[in-house]
Amino acid sequence: MRSSRADSVQLKGSVRPAGRQESRGRLRRAYSRAAIAVSAGVLAIGGVVAAAPAAADPLPVPPTFFAGIPYELANPGGSLPGVNDWDCVPGAEHPNPVILVHGTGGGAQTNWGAMAPRIKNAGYCVYALTYGVNPGTPWPLSAMGGLTRMQDSAQELSVFVDKVLAASGAQQVDLVGHSQGTLMPNYYVKFLGGAPKVDKYVSLAPLWKGTTAGGASEFTAKLDEAAKTNPAARQYADLMNKYCGACSQMSAGSPFIEKMNAGGTYAAGVEYTNIMTRYDELVVPWTAGYVEAPNATNLVVQDTCAQDYSDHLAIAASVRSQAMVLNALDPAHPVPVPCVFVPPFLG
Repeated sequence: MRSSRADSVQLKGSVRPAGRQESRGRLRRAYSRAAIAVSAGVLAIGGVVAAAPAAADPLPVPPTFFAGIPYELANPGGSLPGVNDWDCVPGAEHPNPVILVHGTGGGAQTNWGAMAPRIKNAGYCVYALTYGVNPGTPWPLSAMGGLTRMQDSAQELSVFVDKVLAASGAQQVDLVGHSQGTLMPNYYVKFLGGAPKVDKYVSLAPLWKGTTAGGASEFTAKLDEAAKTNPAARQYADLMNKYCGACSQMSAGSPFIEKMNAGGTYAAGVEYTNIMTRYDELVVPWTAGYVEAPNATNLVVQDTCAQDYSDHLAIAASVRSQAMVLNALDPAHPVPVPCVFVPPFLG
C-alpha cells in the first residue's frame, strides 16, 4: 500500500395565482420542518449529536449524510448555503475551485449537506451540480441525478467546469466525487479533454473496477444475452437503459468499465486520492476502488481508526472523511484526522 501525506496526518493526530403560490410555500415549509424533525430523531437514535459550529465557521457542519435533504425540500433545485456563489473569487491559498459530484440518485444538495460546508469553511470556492436527470421529470424526481448514461453526464460536467472556470478566473478545478461521482468524471477527464482543467481528483467510495453488488454484473450479462432473442427481455433492457442508463454501466465487466480502465485507470497529470471503506455495501468488493499508480493515493478509513464504521453513505459525510478530503485538496497544510466513532448510514 502506498503511503501518503494524508495518511501521515491521520497518524498525527409562468406566474401562478397568489393563493396557489402561498399554498405551495406552506407545503414546502411543512415538508422541511418534517424532514428536520425526522433527521433530528434519527440522529438521537443513533446517538449522534450535531455540535454547534465554531465561531470561526460561518456555516454549520452537521455530521450526517442526510443533512442536505431539508435544503432540497425547502428550495427544490437550489444550492446549499455557500455553494454555487458565482461571485466567489479563489484566494491565493486555495486557487482551485472545488466541484462536488454526487452519486447515483443524488443531487447537488442531497449528497453534500455535511461535506460542502466543511470545504467552504476551509476557504474554498465550492460548486455542485445535479447531473444525469432523466429529461422531463418533475420535482422531486428532478432532484435524483446520476441516472442517464455516464457519457452524457460527463458532457454536462464539462459544461459546468467551463462555467466555473470562467466565473472564477481559475486555471483548474479540483473534483470531489462520491460513488458514481468518482467514476463518471474520469470519462470527462480521459475522453472529453478535461485532464488539463483538473488538478486534484478526490474519490469517496470509488468503483474504478465496477461493482458486483446484488449480482449486478451477472444479471446484466444474462439480460443482455436474453435480449438478443427474447423481445420481452429486450423491452425490459430498453426500459432500464432509458430510466437508468448509468446503472448497468457500473457493473464489473461492463463495456463502460472496460473502456475506462483500458490503457490505465488514471489520466496523466491529475492527482487522484481514493478514500474507501471496508464496510461498503454498494461497491462490492470495496477494493474495486483500490488502484495503484504513481499519481494515486489509496486510503482505507479503517486503517487508521477501527471505530470508523462508515458504509457507502457515511463515508461522504463523516468528520474523518471531511478531514481526509481537505488533506487531499491541500496536503501542504494538513488538518488532523480524528479517530472517533463513525456510525454506518448516517456518518
